[in-house]
Amino acid sequence: MDARALCTTYANSTSSEAPVLLAELHPDALPTPNDVLSTAANEMPGAMENGWPGFFHRAHRLLPKDGLLLLATRQRRDGGIPTDPPGSLIVGARTAGFRYLQHIVIAHAHPADDRLVPGPPADASPGVLHSDLVVLAAIHPA
Repeated sequence: MDARALCTTYANSTSSEAPVLLAELHPDALPTPNDVLSTAANEMPGAMENGWPGFFHRAHRLLPKDGLLLLATRQRRDGGIPTDPPGSLIVGARTAGFRYLQHIVIAHAHPADDRLVPGPPADASPGVLHSDLVVLAAIHPA
């Protein structure tokens, strides 16, 4: 796993519920639109990669069938343009064998009278309005 991705595994062997892997993906650790995937012939694809494909393949290997991967992340700005990473993360996760279940948006705001007032995290890029929680399930062939 990338050292910048905080990961926590919750497994309870006495429960019939599937284990959960929670990964908090800091915006600075996410791929940018300008990132180029390596195409070197001697590089192993999938789980051996150090980037996000490798992360998703390793997470998939850790989880049993229907185990859950929760991805917590938020927007960032690339060259002044807001970037919302869940789309590219979901594609990478599906390629590694996960099924997309849910996308929950958490607004960085608090109520004031009849409206919401923005209140982004202190370390967020200017203009960040929300965070995302993406829920994925591990698929394993029968």
